[in-house]
Amino acid sequence: MPLPMRRLAASPSLPAVHPHDSAAPPSVRLRRQHGRVAMERTSTTTARGVSCVVASAKEHAATTTTGDEKKGGLRGKLKKVVLAYSGGLDTSVIVPWLRENYGCEVVCFTADVGQGDIEMEGLEKKAKASGASQLVVKNLQEEFVGEYIFPCLRAGAVYERKYLLGTSMARPVIAKAMVDVAKEVGADAVAHGCTGKGNDQVRFELTFYALNPELKVVAPWREWDITGREDAIEYAKKHNVPVPVSKKSIYSRDRNLWHLSHEGDILEDPANEPKEDMYMMSVSPENAPSKPEYLEIGIVAGVPTSINGKDLSPASLLAKLNEIGGKHGIGRIDMVENRLVGMKSRGVYETPGGTIMAAAVRELESLTLDRETMQWKDMLALKYAELVYAGRWFDPLRQSMDAFMETITATTTGSVTLKLYKGSVNVASRKSPYSLYREDISSFENGEIYNQADAEGFIRLYGLPTRVRAMLEKGI
Repeated sequence: MPLPMRRLAASPSLPAVHPHDSAAPPSVRLRRQHGRVAMERTSTTTARGVSCVVASAKEHAATTTTGDEKKGGLRGKLKKVVLAYSGGLDTSVIVPWLRENYGCEVVCFTADVGQGDIEMEGLEKKAKASGASQLVVKNLQEEFVGEYIFPCLRAGAVYERKYLLGTSMARPVIAKAMVDVAKEVGADAVAHGCTGKGNDQVRFELTFYALNPELKVVAPWREWDITGREDAIEYAKKHNVPVPVSKKSIYSRDRNLWHLSHEGDILEDPANEPKEDMYMMSVSPENAPSKPEYLEIGIVAGVPTSINGKDLSPASLLAKLNEIGGKHGIGRIDMVENRLVGMKSRGVYETPGGTIMAAAVRELESLTLDRETMQWKDMLALKYAELVYAGRWFDPLRQSMDAFMETITATTTGSVTLKLYKGSVNVASRKSPYSLYREDISSFENGEIYNQADAEGFIRLYGLPTRVRAMLEKGI
């Protein structure tokens, strides 16, 4: 039976560059300018129309947003900024702040990655009321699932034993779209509302640098004098910006089609148990149906494609599994993780559909991957997850690892039947036309292929180092 050749959409690989190879594009030239060496790097346009430019030291200093720029720097030098906009307090305040401090036009951008209709309601009105010239909205759900979630799922990427990378995978697809919008509207800068303590600032900015390093980046939380939510609310009132919040402490949430995260409030103390009314995507396992539900997940080349025999698009399939998994209390994770910036943070995640998908793919791999391949895949999956968590989606290493994952999972095709019951996911059945499992070999009965008597010689050879060490210790 021929092997399946299905390939997922992948990021184009970049040509290799050697600093001493002047003939190979892109070239790297070193030249002396007034007693100092500056590096220039030029690049041909890739299939995505992305130009790679490494700025000189002077140009690089202009693209950062450190505290020194509060005395001059970029302020007043920008013409148009594309802001990652959610309609919440922070981004609503950032709009007038950008206009006040940089004298620039602000274009708000919202990516629909499955955060829900409620969060998308009235965004244009809010953005313009805050002072934005326009709001650009793009539906990225299919791209998010097909080109970001599925590669991570296929790789088995899990950060620090638990986290299924919900926010980590969403940031590069949003940031990439921001770069595209900046080109469309003629913006010379991009901005985000990420704090200087979190991971998202890194994820956004590494994507900006990878796809268009000529764009200036503004990160207000690293510049302004606003220190918390109360300051932000006062600033909003002063500038007549409508914000639907109060000064009462609430959870900080991030939602997309893959997961819903909860941080802050009582969760900041790891000793506190989460309150049941916090959860939004799943019922408590105690209140889940008392009757289990069986679910057959069809998989092609390491990627889920169907539920109970019905093919669905990537986004539709995930949405359906979220509904089913949430009903059974599947996918709740409470963890203390190590942030990229060095501190520990506590978060609670709901990932019902993703938990089901991950279990199905893992179980099918038990049939289709041999021992050595599975071990190497598991080892690389740790690094893969680390790269994604750290915002290095467009890093050549992740892209190369993705090619490896795609190759070794080419035969991970078949179906897995799972039993969902009160928060648990258990395998009931697995089958694949490329299964390496042979009943005639694995059976306890003697067969023609495997002679049990052969095991004696194998054990003597395999255990020889152990035997020699014991002989040395006993003086034999």
